[in-house]
Amino acid sequence: MRIFERFQTPRPVGSGLILQPTGLGVLAELGLHDRIAALGARIERLFGRVVPSQRVVLDVRYAALGGGAHAIAVHRAALFGLLHEAVVAAGIPITAGVTIAALDRTGERAVLLASDGMRLGDFDLVVDALGANSALAAGIARRTVLEYGALWTNVPWPAGTSMRPDALEQRYRRASAMAGVLPVGRRAADEPLLATFFWSLKRSQVPSWKARGLAAWKADVVQLWPETQSVVDAIDSPEQLTFAQYDHFTAPRPYSERLVHVGDSGRSTSPQLGQGANMALLDAMALSLALQAHENLRAALRAYARMRYWHVRLFQWASATFTPFYQSDSRVLPWLRDWLAAPASRLPIGERVLARLVSGMTVPPIAGVKNAMTAPLDPPGSRLPAG
Repeated sequence: MRIFERFQTPRPVGSGLILQPTGLGVLAELGLHDRIAALGARIERLFGRVVPSQRVVLDVRYAALGGGAHAIAVHRAALFGLLHEAVVAAGIPITAGVTIAALDRTGERAVLLASDGMRLGDFDLVVDALGANSALAAGIARRTVLEYGALWTNVPWPAGTSMRPDALEQRYRRASAMAGVLPVGRRAADEPLLATFFWSLKRSQVPSWKARGLAAWKADVVQLWPETQSVVDAIDSPEQLTFAQYDHFTAPRPYSERLVHVGDSGRSTSPQLGQGANMALLDAMALSLALQAHENLRAALRAYARMRYWHVRLFQWASATFTPFYQSDSRVLPWLRDWLAAPASRLPIGERVLARLVSGMTVPPIAGVKNAMTAPLDPPGSRLPAG
């Protein structure tokens, strides 16, 4: 086994993310749950209001699941650091500073090629974890370019704020403006508490956003959500903000000859449901279980695809369906969200259905694996392949 890394020194790229009970279950199996919990922020609720009415239009409570269910929000650096340490401790070699460009499968084994044409080695199986823009995933599915993306940055957790340290909070103006604050804990044990701040923005609006200047944008944010004043005060230059753009696609089959896709290389979508990192962790676990269970590689890859099929399709469908209610120019969809969907979600059965969807537990995350790979509902080590 060998890992190829694009950066010369392996490092994380990105903002904060939410580890749902499914992703936490995978980390528990790896013996990393307690360490990530010590760094991250325990999340009990996802909460959003529409302005100017301040009507609650999003309220997901993990308590509806029972059993102490919760999520943990972390900075990507914290998750990356733990996984990187685990790889190093396992003695898996990492080749850094390599950009993967292609895969030659004309011979008996797959030959991995770098962007400079260098042969990186030949392998029985290549696992593509290069993300949504992977060169190895080009053409595997038709892509839909999503109109809206988001500006994001990491800032110190605002001391004395009214925002809850155990919740993702959002504010909306219809579906065309959205701001969010997510507590993400610490990147390392000796570092200060952080928050990830994000602001919904169209791809086409990025040039005009830059042209208007930072002060004008800050005024827009504070007008939407006055309590974010201390958050935007920590942003001194546009360079602190990164624009994330999103595409939507799902590979009909996440593998081909001697190649398998995990995470965003096999599918991509808006992060509205907060499933990206969790889906990648589940993919990796399912692939590992399939390879252990089948000596024949093709049989193992078919098993991997079956294990993840319904969970992937459910969340790809849910993301495509619900994203326009929170990021679009529609006036009808946010009205339906505010006056029909939001009240229904506060009914007892609605609360549980919504909590199961957001937590990743509507259908078994890995088909055929007992107890659905969730944490903390089951103690580490209890999730075994069903007989």
